[in-house]
Amino acid sequence: MNLPPVVSAQDWQVARERLLVREKEATRARDALAAERRRLPMTRIEQEYVFDGPAGRVGLADVFEGRRQLVVYHFMFTPGSSHVCEGCSMFVDNLGHPAHLNARDTTLALISRAPRAEITPFQERMGWTLPWYSSYGTDFNPEFGLTSEAGESFGLSVFLRDGDDVYRTYFTTGRGVEALGSNWTLLDLTPLGRQETWEDTPDGRPQGTPYSWWRLHDDYDG
Repeated sequence: MNLPPVVSAQDWQVARERLLVREKEATRARDALAAERRRLPMTRIEQEYVFDGPAGRVGLADVFEGRRQLVVYHFMFTPGSSHVCEGCSMFVDNLGHPAHLNARDTTLALISRAPRAEITPFQERMGWTLPWYSSYGTDFNPEFGLTSEAGESFGLSVFLRDGDDVYRTYFTTGRGVEALGSNWTLLDLTPLGRQETWEDTPDGRPQGTPYSWWRLHDDYDG
């Protein structure tokens, strides 16, 4: 394996400080992007969706649990399918205790198209305690662009509640969601990286097919 070059502690510090300049630039760029995101317009949700949740049938406003903001992860779970998305599962494994979000008047929840009867056993298997709602039998997924003729997709939506009115303020998918997961960001700090072929990695480092190593957390064989 082609490992990084070995240098003195002093030379390592010089190289680290050189990279730190670029990292600080990226941090300021992310701050500026977040500031722009906070200035996005929003769109009112006109449709009355009804979800099947841990406490029974509820509307979208109820998913807020009385808080002002709501973050929804659209978990890919096709009704009747025996396959559950490994990528979505890895993302949920990365989510921390919701109390910290709740303290900022924000609720975090999962919504999938599969019925609760299929969601609950898998949720128990994974040991997840976040509220998970089913949109089965509603137009929620297709109207939000998560289900189409091409199949199921995933994403993350942000909502704001103003009295009885609910607004959608943000949406991201693909690598926009991936950047929120600590497994990926932690691997990006390592010399071997994610070990996938798309990465710009020095020759001689391990690389494999993207996504092929992803598993449900109780399916890894060591």
